[in-house]
Amino acid sequence: QVLNEKKLQEVDSLWKEFETPEKANKIVKLKHFEKFQDTTEALAASTALVEGKLSKNLKKILKKIVAKDAHEQLAVADAKLGGVIKDKLNLSCIHSPMVTELMRGIRSQIEGLITGLPSREMAAMCLGLAHSLSRYKLKFSPDKVDTMIIQAISLLDDLDKELNNYIMRCREWYGWHFPELGKIITDNLTYCKCVRKVGDRSNFASSDVSDILPEEIEEDVKAAAEISMGTEVSEEDIDNIIHLCDQACTHRWRAVIEISEYRTQLYDYLKNRMMAIAPNLTVMVGELVGARLIAHAGSLLNLAKHPASTVQLLGAEKALFRALKTKRDTPKFGLIYHASLVGQTNPKNKGKISRMLAAKTALTIRYDALGEDTSAEMGAENRLKVETRLRVLEERGIRRISGTGKALAKTDKYQNKSEVKVFDPSGDSTLPVVSKKRKIQEVEEQDTEVPVKAKKFKAEMKEETAVEDGEPVKKKKKKKDKEKQVEEEEVLNEDFPTSPTVEVRQNYILFWEFALLFHYALFMTTLVCLQHTEKKKKKKKKVKEEDED
Repeated sequence: QVLNEKKLQEVDSLWKEFETPEKANKIVKLKHFEKFQDTTEALAASTALVEGKLSKNLKKILKKIVAKDAHEQLAVADAKLGGVIKDKLNLSCIHSPMVTELMRGIRSQIEGLITGLPSREMAAMCLGLAHSLSRYKLKFSPDKVDTMIIQAISLLDDLDKELNNYIMRCREWYGWHFPELGKIITDNLTYCKCVRKVGDRSNFASSDVSDILPEEIEEDVKAAAEISMGTEVSEEDIDNIIHLCDQACTHRWRAVIEISEYRTQLYDYLKNRMMAIAPNLTVMVGELVGARLIAHAGSLLNLAKHPASTVQLLGAEKALFRALKTKRDTPKFGLIYHASLVGQTNPKNKGKISRMLAAKTALTIRYDALGEDTSAEMGAENRLKVETRLRVLEERGIRRISGTGKALAKTDKYQNKSEVKVFDPSGDSTLPVVSKKRKIQEVEEQDTEVPVKAKKFKAEMKEETAVEDGEPVKKKKKKKDKEKQVEEEEVLNEDFPTSPTVEVRQNYILFWEFALLFHYALFMTTLVCLQHTEKKKKKKKKVKEEDED
């Protein structure tokens, strides 16, 4: 309780009133004090205060104060908590810079204001409460320490890089003297052992390397040493190369024997740690890929904050930004490419599977980082769904992705009920259709009509000429008449040839117009197709040139 409110008005000089416990007792005095029974109760009360909520114990204490001194104001360090107290208990609360300075002064002289609290016990209680509060806020578990995983993965990568540097330097250096040896011996350790044992290539003929190489390869090495095209080197150079081989071989020998055993132990340790920290992530993508994802993100909690699209592209940041800068296709996968589910898919479906695997992996990461359950059931279910999707893409079947993925979807058989239409060729011709019998009859009638008309025409001409001359018409013999009749028919056929009718001519004209239109349309379509193909070729050339650049 505040004893002198006038001194609180000077906020800037209020700290001077709390320099000593005696000065502090003149301004404030203890009104009521309630002790926590254990650490869990203190943790619950402190977390409620941090979240701006009203705990049960604080509510009981304030009800007692309200019953006694309801007319006084309550100084509150948190405005949100003051609003909750005002709503629930109808108690007037105050929050201002003066209150914050007052709280700071009380906190500095808390040992003198509250009697019966030794400083050592107070410090120990504050430290324990601070640790438990931070663990609760961050949901921290001592079992979930991902630093060891990050260091183990980094150690394996650095070790492999160091050994590869030694081996490749040895190969390049000795390759100037004996270049054929690198093609015959492909194993790095065996190569270094041979160089360390023999030295100069001229010593291969007299030296025995059967304990290092098989007989066939030993013969090939000796034959190649006699006709080698390498340069001659001095003894000093050979000594330096042998010294490098000693280092490489000792490092490599230790890596093969000791570090291989250590590597198996480290892998088992890594597997156990991953199953303890992120069991669902381990089931989804494996121990190594999961550990690399955690190491790349910095921690499991940071990895849980990433969306699925970021998890899919973790490790391919350079390629992503290069694609965005050059306006090309972005990469489809990063470190997740080394997962077993992506590796066993076809190249055509790797993008789809990596996208789905990243989505399920993001869920499992959040479940592992923020959940309280340590089982791997969620990871197994999600992996089964991804495997089902992979099976659907490979088989091109219709299956249910949700659930177990074992039941086939019910589909009716497709039956083609469409009628097959046959092309009618009669529509192609514009000429009138006439039957063969009718054509034959018309031709015969034309042949018979022409001679009759010709006979009548000749007979009338003769009668007219005879009447005009005054000569009587004489009858000749039948044979002569027949011969003349045949000659007259030939003359008439020459003078009056058969010509097509008007309808036939119109049909011919329509036919040729249609043919011309058809050829013109065909020509235009081919021209458009050629232009389209040329445009496609130009686009492909541009894309190739850009890719080469």
